Amino acid sequence: MQPCRIGDLRCREVINVADGRRLGFVDDVLLDVHDGRVLAITVQGRAKLLGVVGREEDYVLPWESITRMGNDIILVEVKGEYQRLKRQKSF
Repeated sequence: MQPCRIGDLRCREVINVADGRRLGFVDDVLLDVHDGRVLAITVQGRAKLLGVVGREEDYVLPWESITRMGNDIILVEVKGEYQRLKRQKSF
């Protein structure tokens, strides 16, 4: 596997191969700073009513669910329900 910067992941679309669903683009990465490893990637939730009413909760996809990583697409395999996370408000 070729080295990759965390910032490079933001440009990649995430697709679940289990159901063919396009989840969106990588928004953030969850790190374990104690062990120095990536725990999960997050994908921003879809906009509700063109973003006027807010967004759905973000998808949290464990690093182990990634089956393939290309230059512009990340394939994950998540069966069943997606883990969701409410977006923290930033000031």
